[in-house]
Amino acid sequence: MFATRRIVTKSPRAQIALFHSSRPAFVQKGDAIPNLNVLVENSPGNKVNLAKEIKGKAVIIGTPAAFSPACSSTHVPGFINHPKLKEAGQAFVISVNDPFVTKAWAESLDKSGKSGIRFLGDPTGEFTEALDLGFDSVAIFGNRRSKRYALLVEDGKVKEAFVEPDNTGVNVSTAENVLS
Repeated sequence: MFATRRIVTKSPRAQIALFHSSRPAFVQKGDAIPNLNVLVENSPGNKVNLAKEIKGKAVIIGTPAAFSPACSSTHVPGFINHPKLKEAGQAFVISVNDPFVTKAWAESLDKSGKSGIRFLGDPTGEFTEALDLGFDSVAIFGNRRSKRYALLVEDGKVKEAFVEPDNTGVNVSTAENVLS
């Protein structure tokens, strides 16, 4: 399936028109984490810029929606409970939701916060689009959302990308695949 689309963001990449006349490349090994102040943690005023926040190793877990069945029962709990999570470095869950929703979701999945995973909202989807990991989910969620993915990051660059080919499956991006 080939598509032509224009992505409009405020990111540095948006200084040029981003057109795809073939399959999108998505985030790739070696790509830098987008330097954007659009992610939020717990409240709208608490901005998080992962390009500046990540020091050393990290794992970024992308989800289509907080509180969705697969995200809440399998994908994120797999990381929370994985014995090698700490070895992956800093850990972040990102969802195209507002910070109040991601905060409530974090409290429901990791009550004690013992895992160390930080839950971040991407309310406008700008971070997701900068990674080229958005998809049209209007029929399901009412707006564009994030593909399900996991990124291993080292020194601000993607070391490995695990992106679900069908956008929302839980196969490629499981904790077992990513952290093994």
